[in-house]
Amino acid sequence: MKAVFIKEFGGAENLEIREVPDPPKPTGTQVLIRVRAAALNRADLLQRRGLYPAPAGFSQNIPGLEFAGEVTETGVDSTKLNTGDRVFGITAGEAQAEFVSIDEKLLARIPDNLNFVEAGAVPEAFITAHDAVFTQAALSEPGAVATGFFVGVQESKTLLIHAVGSGVGLAALQLAKANGTRVFGTSRTQEKLEKCREFGLDEPMLIDGDTDFAENIKTKTGGKGVEVILDLVGAAYFQRNLESLASKGRLMLVGLTSGASADFNLGMALSKRLRIVGTVLRGRPVEEKAEATRRFADGVLPLIESGKIRPNVDKVFRFQDVRDAHEYLESNESFGKVVLEF
Repeated sequence: MKAVFIKEFGGAENLEIREVPDPPKPTGTQVLIRVRAAALNRADLLQRRGLYPAPAGFSQNIPGLEFAGEVTETGVDSTKLNTGDRVFGITAGEAQAEFVSIDEKLLARIPDNLNFVEAGAVPEAFITAHDAVFTQAALSEPGAVATGFFVGVQESKTLLIHAVGSGVGLAALQLAKANGTRVFGTSRTQEKLEKCREFGLDEPMLIDGDTDFAENIKTKTGGKGVEVILDLVGAAYFQRNLESLASKGRLMLVGLTSGASADFNLGMALSKRLRIVGTVLRGRPVEEKAEATRRFADGVLPLIESGKIRPNVDKVFRFQDVRDAHEYLESNESFGKVVLEF
């Protein structure tokens, strides 16, 4: 099969399309997927540079954390899926290839209203956002009345999303608005903030020079702060994140584009009784990822099927043009997801 291949760590010029061995035939509950689309993520850029190694058992040279395609073969113990089913899912690597073999527990059926390219933009962004904001940060808990999968809305629900125009940021924005949450969002680009308004962003905040988003948050919340912060940026925002959180607030650390080390005001964390949680999908055990996928299928797919939320595909590249795709994602011009089409 053909696959995106990192011939040596470094710049995008080190990417090529190479013939590699096909995945082994599926056994047990594994299924073999013919990949039709695979979105790019910042993790792919880091892996290409040698800064984010794939977990044991996955190639360091074939990137890719999410995919959409069709089942071509099933293991003897597979009970959920049949040949020809359209599915999408997450994996710890090797998704940017013509075929991928994966446990069926990490897959969900693609809704009929999505094509393969649109579906390829969904799994990593929406599973990450849903798991971080609703499962781990418990945005809708405690004390809310259950209404379907999402827990009932309370007027005080507030969420701040850094890099709100990113793939995960847009997914979190849509999920939060579907749950009646007031959403604040930051970006370094006014144009992206304006586009986010179309997805329901309530409070856009441009990060420009010495802009202090913490003061802005305090003003707009009457000094209370926000309940949850989804941070896709990292060290540069850490102290102001603590200042922006309400009492018992939760900070979800997902990205480290601005660095991994920051000063930590322990006194503020103690006095506000804050929770600071780091999260990543890639390195989790299969059963944990399967549970996140199940929750996604139960809580997010009905919203996609109804058209209430949607993936946002910024640009599509042929997989042969993967170098151009990497350079585009690195330019920070993208709004939403960049997808490779196979």
